[in-house]
Amino acid sequence: MDCGDYAFEAIHHNCTEVLSSILSPREWEVDGKIFSQKISIQPATNRDVKNLVEKFDTYLKEYNTKEVGLCPIKHEIYSQCFNEVIRQVTLNCTERGYMLIRIRDELQMTINGYKEVYESALAHGIRKSLQREHKKFDLLKSAEYLRTENKSLEDELMEITMMIEKIDRDAAEERNAVIKRQIEELDGLKRANQLVKVQLESIVAQKSL
Repeated sequence: MDCGDYAFEAIHHNCTEVLSSILSPREWEVDGKIFSQKISIQPATNRDVKNLVEKFDTYLKEYNTKEVGLCPIKHEIYSQCFNEVIRQVTLNCTERGYMLIRIRDELQMTINGYKEVYESALAHGIRKSLQREHKKFDLLKSAEYLRTENKSLEDELMEITMMIEKIDRDAAEERNAVIKRQIEELDGLKRANQLVKVQLESIVAQKSL
């Protein structure tokens, strides 16, 4: 739809209808009485414009809005300010006000689309982060189990090593004891043999006489 189409469509709407599309009338009940609030149809003065600018800057600072990135508060302040600009333009030219409303609605649809993409990407990032944290937890748990298992195997290896060393010591002691006993027995046999030899030589010597 081009600008001519917007203007042609706006002709079929009077100023009050266009103003109502900027902000729908509000109604509420107090003590059985119905109250309503509609957008003002009073034209803005230079003082009103100046106050709007001052309030706009004040609200941005007062509510600590973000300078970059998505900020719902800043978006709301800008939306209210833009609605006031549309109201002022509409009071001067209904067709221009109607076009600005269409532009505002189109921008809002675009923003909502970007917001959905952002929220989807954010949710995806959160899921990935949670998956990484879960995987990290599993790895840490596995590492702790392996460290415990490794400590148990090291203790078992040390125990087996000590047992082997003890077996080697006992075997060496037993071997030394056997060798010592055999040496002693051999020495005993040598002494006995020497004694027998001396005795035999003595007997032989006596027979010769």
